[in-house]
Amino acid sequence: MIFVHDKGRMANNMLQYGHVYAWGREHGRATMSMRFAYKYPWFHICHTRHHHFRNYLFAKYAAKWHLIPTVRFDTEAADYSREEQLMRHARFIYVGGWYARWYDLFLKYKSEILELFAFDKPVEEQAANILDVTADKTQTSPVSIRLGVHIRRGDYAKFQGGRFFYDDEQYVAVIRRFCEQHPNETVSVYICTNDPKLNKDYYLKNLTRCHVIFPAGNPAEDLCLLSHCNYLIGAPSTFTLVAAMYHDTPLYWIEDPQAPIVFSNFDTLFRHIY
Repeated sequence: MIFVHDKGRMANNMLQYGHVYAWGREHGRATMSMRFAYKYPWFHICHTRHHHFRNYLFAKYAAKWHLIPTVRFDTEAADYSREEQLMRHARFIYVGGWYARWYDLFLKYKSEILELFAFDKPVEEQAANILDVTADKTQTSPVSIRLGVHIRRGDYAKFQGGRFFYDDEQYVAVIRRFCEQHPNETVSVYICTNDPKLNKDYYLKNLTRCHVIFPAGNPAEDLCLLSHCNYLIGAPSTFTLVAAMYHDTPLYWIEDPQAPIVFSNFDTLFRHIY
C-alpha cells in the first residue's frame, strides 16, 4: 500500500494523488490519499475501500515512528529511480512531495482519476440548482455561454511575489474582453473566490452586459460549478486547472492581464504548473 501525503489545498491534493494513483495502477500497487481519508468529504474517493480515518492514523504514525519507509519528491527533475524502486517493493510506504509527477501515466489513467474524484450527489445537485436559477432568470435571452471565473486572493498576495494577485479592475477588464469576443451571445459569469471581502457591487456595476452570479459554495461546490461552465478564466491555479479537467473545458490562465485571451486545455497546462 502506498500512502500519499498530499501537499497544499484541495486541488493540489487531487493532482498529486492522481499522479501517484496512476503510477500505482501501472505497477500494480494500491494507493491511498491521506487528505481524502478525512479532510474533503465531498467525493467518491472518500467512500472507497482504503479511504478511512483508521488508515490515515496508521500511516501517519507509522511514518512518524519510522515503522514504514518514507520517500520524498521535493526537487524538480531529480533522479528518483531509488524512490520508485522502494515504491515497487515495500509492503507499506509513505510518499510525499510536490514533484511526484508522471504526466503520461496520469493521462493514461485520467478517466479512472475522474471517477475517483466524481462529486457526491448533493454537490452536483447544488451546482445544478444554481445553473437552473440562472437559466430561469434569462428565459427571454437564453444563456448561451457560461463563463466561470476564479478570483484568487489570500495566499496569492505572496505567491510568486504577488505576480498573479490581480485587482478587481484587472479581472473586470479581462471578463469584458471575453464578452466582446462573443457579441451575439448571452454570457453568464459565475465568479468564485477565496476573498471573503470581494467587492461584488463593483462587478455588478461594471459588467452590465453579463449576468453575474456569485455562487459562494464550499470548495467542492465551487469546483463542481466551475467544471460545468463552457469556459474558465483565472490566475494560474490548480483550482481552475482541476475544474477544467472534468469536462476538458477551455481554460485561460491570466499571466498578463493585458495580453490577448488564448484558451488552452488541461492536458497541456497540467505540465506547466507554477
